[in-house]
Amino acid sequence: MIDKTKDPMAVELPLNSIVDGDCIEVMDGLPECSVDLIFADPPYNLQLKSDLHRPDNSKVDAVDDHWDQFDSLAIYDKFTRSWLKAARRILKPNGAIWVIGSYHNIFRVGTALQDAGYWILNDVVWRKSNPMPNFRGKRFTNAHETMIWASKLEGGKYTFNYEALKALNEGIQMRSDWVLPICTGHERLKDENGDKAHPTQKPESLLHRVLLGSTNPGDVILDPFFGTGTTGAVAKMLGRNFIGIEREESYRKVAQKRIDNTRKYDSDAISVSTSKRAEPRVPFGQLVERGMLRPGENLVSPRGKTAKVRADGTLVCGKSAGSIHQVGAALENAPSCNGWSYWNFSRGGKNISIDILRQQIRIEMGQRPN
Repeated sequence: MIDKTKDPMAVELPLNSIVDGDCIEVMDGLPECSVDLIFADPPYNLQLKSDLHRPDNSKVDAVDDHWDQFDSLAIYDKFTRSWLKAARRILKPNGAIWVIGSYHNIFRVGTALQDAGYWILNDVVWRKSNPMPNFRGKRFTNAHETMIWASKLEGGKYTFNYEALKALNEGIQMRSDWVLPICTGHERLKDENGDKAHPTQKPESLLHRVLLGSTNPGDVILDPFFGTGTTGAVAKMLGRNFIGIEREESYRKVAQKRIDNTRKYDSDAISVSTSKRAEPRVPFGQLVERGMLRPGENLVSPRGKTAKVRADGTLVCGKSAGSIHQVGAALENAPSCNGWSYWNFSRGGKNISIDILRQQIRIEMGQRPN
């Protein structure tokens, strides 16, 4: 437990550990603005009224645990608003939250998120490739769950590793509908009796995509409903720090054993593809003032046209003058132009992209090129 008698600002984060206790009380005891990301899988409040049986009359192992039972929607709403308030306080200004739910609760959670001041970025549909059938045949098969991704503040500079997710998706932009299987086979954790350790265990593939896309190595990820520790296991593998909060002892035991047996990836394996936009900005003029290109030197376009470099880092070509981007656009009669990929300089009789010079500067700054 967190010692709440101490100054909250002096409390050290319980990194890479599972905290026993009520999630609201524990979060209230953590320092303000100390967490990069929260992944929350709260009770769904399924409101099951009776047992569910298969056509062969065998009983379905449904979610009927005490932690998923609330006396009314008003009580559930109050609980939701309380934990979201506690979560928002500990998020860093550029932090974000993911909340997963089903049709039973996700719309109420979404309203509470917006009322609390979060800024919704996306809703992501997890489409289950192997959903449980609808045994009664009175409704559609419930084949998806919804995740809401929101930043703490409107305009917050949240993490989004666009290029990494694109690479994960074989070079295609990642969409907001994810087709992934539910936990089965070896991934489904069992208790001492051989039964499911947790009825709503999430697959590691889901958390892998969430954490890869919205955190960086070394970030702090908090899961207030830790369960059997999927968030912690994936965070450890990906070189992130985690804080798990779980009040059920049986879940904590399973989660701790799981995390102890999880291997962290090598440091080279957790680095991901980055966006050009995320790299440090290098003005073209810096190449000139550092002598990498000289005033009066000619740059060559793909079509063989030349432009002269000026001392202030602009180019001139006939009647066109301006930045590397403006002059390139003028020559191509186009609305815009990426001058870094457009212009070349000559060395040893070969034309070389000026972007090579920019990458040299970035390497000196400690930024690895793509």
